[in-house]
Amino acid sequence: MKEKPHRSAGFTLIELMIVLFILGLLAALVAPRLMGRVGKAKQKTAQAQIQMLATALDLYHLDVGRYPTDEEGLKSLYLKPESLPSWSGPYLDKAVPKDPWARDYVYKYPGEHGPYDLYSLGADGQPGGEGENADITNWETSP
Repeated sequence: MKEKPHRSAGFTLIELMIVLFILGLLAALVAPRLMGRVGKAKQKTAQAQIQMLATALDLYHLDVGRYPTDEEGLKSLYLKPESLPSWSGPYLDKAVPKDPWARDYVYKYPGEHGPYDLYSLGADGQPGGEGENADITNWETSP
């Protein structure tokens, strides 16, 4: 009986290159679609956080009789301002979150669009914009 030559286990360089090429093609096709979904998810997260902060601001208003001033800001939803004996918070379980792009939410009192304006500047951090760069606001329901 003639023995077959022994081949060591493993992949050849050509086989590895083919697998890497196929993985690269898949990544090129799938990655852009996933990136678009990440941006949309961040926008939806910002909208949900703004709604949560708006609810806390309304509870603050019911207790105090007014919304926080610009100086008091959103931190007064979590930390009691010294000059407000009618404050019955905290109105948030934790400190005010950053927006999904790791920036502070913009709060202005009085607002131009309602009693107060509360918004995120979107992915680009600049006013206005479209798509992922669009501002997420409390006066518009969808980004």
